[in-house]
Amino acid sequence: MQRAVFLMLACVAMNASAQSYPQRPVRLVMPFPPGGNVDAFGRILARQIEGQLGQPVVVDNRAGANGIIGVDIVAKAPPDGYTLLDTSFSFVINPSIYRKLPYDTEKDFAPITNFAMGLGYVLTAHPSVPVQTVRDLIALAKKTPLRYSSPGVGNGQHLAGELLATKAGIQLLHVPYKGGGPALTAVLGGEVQVTFTAAAVGAPHIKSGKLRALGFSGAARLASLPDVPTIAESGVPDFVYDSGWHGLFAPAKTPASIVNRLYTEVAKAVQEPKLREFLIAGGYEPKADPPAEFTKLFKADIKKYGDIVKAAHIERQ
Repeated sequence: MQRAVFLMLACVAMNASAQSYPQRPVRLVMPFPPGGNVDAFGRILARQIEGQLGQPVVVDNRAGANGIIGVDIVAKAPPDGYTLLDTSFSFVINPSIYRKLPYDTEKDFAPITNFAMGLGYVLTAHPSVPVQTVRDLIALAKKTPLRYSSPGVGNGQHLAGELLATKAGIQLLHVPYKGGGPALTAVLGGEVQVTFTAAAVGAPHIKSGKLRALGFSGAARLASLPDVPTIAESGVPDFVYDSGWHGLFAPAKTPASIVNRLYTEVAKAVQEPKLREFLIAGGYEPKADPPAEFTKLFKADIKKYGDIVKAAHIERQ
């Protein structure tokens, strides 16, 4: 009897807490360094939802180990809605890349929503590389291996490069960095010759001439870069590779009322013109699947990208 009363009082307290949420700043953990597309999208989302929630949303970059360090912080945080994870779909690739993770990808998190779905990446080259098109790149890579950067082993850009190398029959040497910002800086500085980048962070450098756009990995040309052909148009007919989702997660056992409140605020945020324009220009479709739907996608993608990793013969770390 006492146990039943205790559980009832705990539920009442939890529901009351959820109804008054949030009462203090919310911490948004970004498991990558500043400068990449995950960081850029997360920051503009944070600015929008903090106005709606009535509390600051503090972005906390915790980079390292292809996102694992930041993800682990959220896995071990109290399930009260005050520590959230903003990450890319590399989150669901990591279980296939690493033999051991400090958390359980499926059990330690409460999916909230995917607020953006990527249409693809822009394949770019440093201006010093003597190529103007994807065909030129393939011809050059057949003569000498080229280096390409990515935010780390097993992320979306890494797999895009492996897929291109496989389908085009060329050699591309993968050079992993600790996030999208450093990976982009590497090609801007000429440390590597090429990279796949999100349009949101690559477009300014393409327009300034610091990067040369060769092709877009998606199924159709990107509206914000209409002169850049798809890779499929440019010599690799069956090449199509999207850039996955950006999503929000809370620690497991976070009250459903808080998860639903956060989902509602994000769904409202992606209807705001400024945020929508930013996502679309960056090659992403504004999205906000309910938690149950996002959970299905999230779990299906663990298998989907696991199959891609196996096909690419990427050794587990």
